[in-house]
Amino acid sequence: MTIVKQQRLILSWGFQLLLLVLFVYSLITPFYLTKTLEKLPVNNKNIESTKKSLIAKIPETPLHKVILPNFSKIYDVKEKKRQFFNYIKPAIERENNKILAIREEVIVLKEQLILEQTISLEQQGLLDKLSRKYKIKGSYTQLNKINELLTRIDIVPSSLILVQAANESAWGTSRFARIGLNFFGIWCYKKGCGMVPNGRNEDASHEVESFNSVDDAVKRYLHNINSNNAYLVFRTIRSQLREQEQILSPEILATGLLPYSERGTEYVLEITQMIRHNQMYFNPSSE
Repeated sequence: MTIVKQQRLILSWGFQLLLLVLFVYSLITPFYLTKTLEKLPVNNKNIESTKKSLIAKIPETPLHKVILPNFSKIYDVKEKKRQFFNYIKPAIERENNKILAIREEVIVLKEQLILEQTISLEQQGLLDKLSRKYKIKGSYTQLNKINELLTRIDIVPSSLILVQAANESAWGTSRFARIGLNFFGIWCYKKGCGMVPNGRNEDASHEVESFNSVDDAVKRYLHNINSNNAYLVFRTIRSQLREQEQILSPEILATGLLPYSERGTEYVLEITQMIRHNQMYFNPSSE
């Protein structure tokens, strides 16, 4: 065999050996990486960052089909605020209008009962349906049910909802807003109902709820405020403003939102400050 042929044969064997090494490496690397992650200490505070350094983070797929504006790419603060509020506001107005329409039906029922007029079967069906939806005790009389419903079936000022949405979603840039259209930090407790928070405790089971549309998110927010026992003070303040024929001041109503955040008073103060500082964006003329 000539020297040239020997060199070619050696090169061929070397190339095949290299391919074999690469093939074996591709097989054992995932196994080794998995074992490495399994050996990471459970109590290591940097475990998440260590994992991220070993495995490239896969972008989450949105749980909705809505084309959401990329608010993180809007660098002008005023323009970002204007676009964010204008994007959320139509859904708020639609849901508030629906609530007002139902409220008017309940007011008619109350007027009929006060005048000792018999309500129709259809009206009774509506009363029963609303009582279940808003968790009114079945032992209440008709008039008591209606009075309680009127404290619950009412609007929340759009400016208050807007600043809460901005606060909870970091002006539409948070993971929960982008992936699940959850602008309000609303939790759910059924597995698969939303997104698992990255920092959730091992013994916790809550998720951050996901929605199919902005309207659904706003509707869920309003129902939560109007039915959850945590916001009894909020509803009492709103009812008193109605009785005194006062406007539903967002800053006054915000004082009833202490339970909305673990930050309590600090959260309420921040929300009221946001209402004051963003007045120009609530005015239709700024749209």
